[in-house]
Amino acid sequence: MVVFLANRANLQRKRLHDRIRNRLSGEFDGVHRRRTEPREAGSYRVVGTVNPRKLLDDEEYLTTTARVEVGFQLQTGEPYEYYWFNWIEPDRQLLVGWHQDDTHDNLGPVHLQVNDSATAVDHQPANFIDSHPLDVIERRLESLPDAVTAVEWEDGRPVGLR
Repeated sequence: MVVFLANRANLQRKRLHDRIRNRLSGEFDGVHRRRTEPREAGSYRVVGTVNPRKLLDDEEYLTTTARVEVGFQLQTGEPYEYYWFNWIEPDRQLLVGWHQDDTHDNLGPVHLQVNDSATAVDHQPANFIDSHPLDVIERRLESLPDAVTAVEWEDGRPVGLR
């Protein structure tokens, strides 16, 4: 288990995302840092690809291509960072992700979201992790298989979470 101290006062955007890239490189392929697109919040995203059958230890899983995209926004109007930790399956147009931002205040500071293509089909409250961003990454990685396998499907389309 990796332990990270919670001193977040001196975090720098680029350095943090480089550290996230280094961490994800052990489990994902082609991990790289990129600038965000104008429609995305924050400055950077770290992206890596994986075969879901390998990560989920399920040879019957219906696709062999997925990617993870992670980004943090350090300066917010809140006493914590915003982040987006997304699992994306392009072939099935699925996105499952934890979002700690200001978009669904009624769900609390963090929600787990399921998208069918660009349309959100479910939002559920998720646990708030008041810790260093690298610790958040570790804990979300641990929870990722359960979140992905909790997606409910109808007629080949994601419709929500169990």
